[in-house]
Amino acid sequence: MAEIIQKDGTWAFDGDALRLTPGRDKNVSLLRRTLGELTVPLGALAGISFEQGKKSGRLRLRLRDGADPLLHATGGRLTEPHDPYQLVVEPDRYGVAEYFADEVRNALLLEQVPSDPVDTFLLPGPAVPLSVSAGDGTAGFDGEHVRLEWNWKTEDAKAAAGARTLAVADIEGVEWWPAAGLENGCLRFAVRGAPTKAPPKYDPNAVELWGFKKDPLMALVAAAVQARLPHPSARAAAAEPARDAVAVVAGDDHDALLRRLRELGELHRDGVLTDDEFALAKQAVLKRM
Repeated sequence: MAEIIQKDGTWAFDGDALRLTPGRDKNVSLLRRTLGELTVPLGALAGISFEQGKKSGRLRLRLRDGADPLLHATGGRLTEPHDPYQLVVEPDRYGVAEYFADEVRNALLLEQVPSDPVDTFLLPGPAVPLSVSAGDGTAGFDGEHVRLEWNWKTEDAKAAAGARTLAVADIEGVEWWPAAGLENGCLRFAVRGAPTKAPPKYDPNAVELWGFKKDPLMALVAAAVQARLPHPSARAAAAEPARDAVAVVAGDDHDALLRRLRELGELHRDGVLTDDEFALAKQAVLKRM
């Protein structure tokens, strides 16, 4: 058992998993306090590092690609105060931090945990139900539906369309962008059959963010939704359906091609394949028949 207790939080490691608990210090971000305690299985880790500084040091966890829906939904755009996988370490605890990092590294080596990407989420994502008000609206998620409601700051045409309810089955993707400089951020949902290039200010499936305190909490909504969508690796595997259909079996076996059509239909119903991807794959199979 290894443990390090700081104002920024407490990290504990029992050999199988790390338990990350945010501190109660006023400098701990609202996102980390709202997210609460995280349990990270050893198999989700790609590595750990400790960096010393003059005034403070920092423990950093590196997770395997695809292991955490929060990291995927935010695309590495969470800044240091909001990143739950970093811990500020005071100078008088540098020795403890180095020992902690060594214990985790030794466990990774002993268990021969690979650092390559994974094909399923190894963390569950934020707990639901969730509701966050920031920017020009409120985003709520109960595990099955996203509810978008607008406030008095919403652009008129967008507000006139009224509140939006999106079923998870209709959502193809979600992303969160923080405001940066003069550019506003957003929480945006990609909805099946409704592609748009409109900026978040006019997009009825997006909440525009202006860089205020609660903006990072929208990342929790994005992560909770992402955890319930098909894993990114499934979409990557479906990105070349035509090639898969052609290579399904040597000799263009008729029964095998029929099975492939059924499989494609199931992937389409489950939301792994978009309408366009399904049509392309189906056409390729039919040509081989």
